[in-house]
Amino acid sequence: MSKLITALSLTAFILVSESTVQAQQKRLDFDQSWGNRNSLTQNVNFYPGWANSVAYLERDAKDGKTYQIDLKSGKRELYVVPAKSSVKVYVSKNDIFIQDGSQAAKQLTSSPDVAEQNPTLSPDGKLVAFTRKSDLYAIDLTTGKEIRYTTDGTDVIYNGWSSWVYYEEILGRSTNYKAFWWSPDSKKLAFMRFDDTKVPMFPIYVSKGQHGYLEETRYPKAGDPNPEVKVGFVNATGGEVTWSDFNEKDDQYFGQPYWSFDSKNIMVQWMNRDQNNLKFYQVDPNSGAKKEIYDEKQSSWINLDHEERITYLADNKHYILKSDKTGWAHYYLYTLDGKLLNPITSGNWQVTSLEYIDEKAKVVYFMARKENSARYDLYRVDFSGKNMKRLTFGDYSHDVKVSPDGHYFITNYSNVSTPNKVALVTIMVKL
Repeated sequence: MSKLITALSLTAFILVSESTVQAQQKRLDFDQSWGNRNSLTQNVNFYPGWANSVAYLERDAKDGKTYQIDLKSGKRELYVVPAKSSVKVYVSKNDIFIQDGSQAAKQLTSSPDVAEQNPTLSPDGKLVAFTRKSDLYAIDLTTGKEIRYTTDGTDVIYNGWSSWVYYEEILGRSTNYKAFWWSPDSKKLAFMRFDDTKVPMFPIYVSKGQHGYLEETRYPKAGDPNPEVKVGFVNATGGEVTWSDFNEKDDQYFGQPYWSFDSKNIMVQWMNRDQNNLKFYQVDPNSGAKKEIYDEKQSSWINLDHEERITYLADNKHYILKSDKTGWAHYYLYTLDGKLLNPITSGNWQVTSLEYIDEKAKVVYFMARKENSARYDLYRVDFSGKNMKRLTFGDYSHDVKVSPDGHYFITNYSNVSTPNKVALVTIMVKL
């Protein structure tokens, strides 16, 4: 394998050109026109990420298999999914199943007439939480015992299952209505309880079928009552629910909460109905007591993000906040009690995503649209906001996957005159 070269030299080892166009003199036939047979491009290998810190992944276009390539030797061998990441839980015919690798799937519930939703394995792999008929449950994988956490679910009260407006506008469609979160130590579940009693019904036309049909859902139009929401905590073993000290009668919104690394508290995002005041509350899951640690006001509107608003650091002393309070999305370093230490990035450009945090070196790697608003690049910067450097190269837009140790990255890059290419780049020479 050709040797790697550093990102600092702004060059890279090209792994593969991702698309090769073949000249065609004849007209497309029916199958080609409708995409049933692709003969204009050649499928090439795909690089989905990293097997570990010293081997990247390659999906072979011919046999469809995934291989891992050793960075030092170039040795290519079939990739085997690590045992810890091979366990999956899923719903089939309304019941929950669990499967470990290639082993036979095991059925965990038996209620085919009632659907279970969003089965989620606890971080320690011992419990599977889920919702059923608007209540929150879990299955103990050791004993097979079913634990019921809530009992008041109805057609207008949902525990751990989002009201429609939260699914659509706040927590996001990717949640599939899930509104519960395991603590990192697997000892507690945080969840939201929604009361849609006062939310008006709204008819929706569904075009499915020959004649379509109407369905109704609780939908708050402008000025209508929103669902009343409570944020609760329950022990994984069951018992009484502890409610956080918010008044569910207030006209408010709650964003996705974020557990701290040590599970001792959870950060809850709160916003007023006008959506121009964002606050963070540090909530004690044992008592429900809350402490305001962040207060942001804007003249127009604040986006209640459900991704990457807060990133806790493993030192249990700091977090990185993503905010567009200056008019541009940037990162800020805060202490856990809400004290701003310094902006990490700033300027008339915006960040898009955190890719890697090196806490030992106090360095952040992130994607941003800086030199060109239509282009994505990878950068690194110190926690202090100093020594920023672009790590990607050329006049290209980059889609980057950083290695688990932060020493390398794979980039899929292109521009209007260059088809997709893939490069393997070193951030820090280690071989």
